[in-house]
Amino acid sequence: MENLLEFDNVSLDFAGRMVLDGMSFTLQPGEIACLLGASGCGKTSALRSIAGFETPTAGAIRLAGKMMFGGGVMLAAHRRRIGMVFQDHALFPHLTVAGNIAFGLSALSRAGRRERVAEVLKLVGLAAEADRYPHQLSGGQQQRVALARALAPLPRLLLLDEPFSNLDAELRERLAREVRSMLKSLGIAALMVTHDQHEAFAFSDKVGVMHGGRLQQWDQPEALYHAPASRYVAGFIGQGAFLPGKASGGRSVVLETGELRSDGGLPFADGAEVEVLLRPDEVRLEPGSALRAKVAERIHRGGVCHYVLELLSGRRLVAELGHDQPLAVGETVGIRLQPRRLLAFAV
Repeated sequence: MENLLEFDNVSLDFAGRMVLDGMSFTLQPGEIACLLGASGCGKTSALRSIAGFETPTAGAIRLAGKMMFGGGVMLAAHRRRIGMVFQDHALFPHLTVAGNIAFGLSALSRAGRRERVAEVLKLVGLAAEADRYPHQLSGGQQQRVALARALAPLPRLLLLDEPFSNLDAELRERLAREVRSMLKSLGIAALMVTHDQHEAFAFSDKVGVMHGGRLQQWDQPEALYHAPASRYVAGFIGQGAFLPGKASGGRSVVLETGELRSDGGLPFADGAEVEVLLRPDEVRLEPGSALRAKVAERIHRGGVCHYVLELLSGRRLVAELGHDQPLAVGETVGIRLQPRRLLAFAV
């Protein structure tokens, strides 16, 4: 399948400070993806470069095979047929909901604008709010209007810049899933930037983890969690703890808790110092185990509890248990480490 978007070895610097450093990824037609990372990692600069609001210093950006930037080309933002939804909604306060959505539809006839506005209002569940003004809407409704306005011109690609960050956590994830469903029904590709992993995973087919202007891994959400490509991705995605150890025999790592074996070979020399990632669901209770740990903290996580367990060395692990296995802070328990896949990283 031909790529819809090609972000090819793009670099961007502001006054000598490298913001994007040779970053590359592709997006296919109808694919929904997310750039995920901490504040200042460059994700919004990448989005603005695609939209045409920033001019990269090197590389190429192509949309549906046409050059947007590169080789002496810098296509103006309004000619790229890209929709954009901003964090602050950016609605016109003096226009009604219908007026805001119709604003970018000047190429259509008056009847055509009315029809398109009605279509997208129905799509985002705001058909009854057409004559209201932005200040009369909730934050979630305002974001739906912003989405409808971006979708109305039928863009080839929709860009979303931290679109749900002003909403509470529960509404944020629910709206992310709803927007995903809308985009899939329309067949419109989208790229969102966010610092929220839950939001990214609820929204995306692909997620790119960014750090220091570089794309650390571009992959399906499950692969980021179960097969992180770097120590940074392993520590950034999900929860877990790292234990130091030494590689042994090319297939195992010796930790203070004992030896853990890998199903495949490990790319480390014998005796190399490594760190092993252990997820909360890989730390199991085993009453008869010689490996003991002290319960240091208990953290409620909805239907489960996370327990911080302190080993004899003082290093800590996190175990995920149901409420039917309550542990008391200060209690000593037997544990067993059972990683699905041995994830070890060079120190």
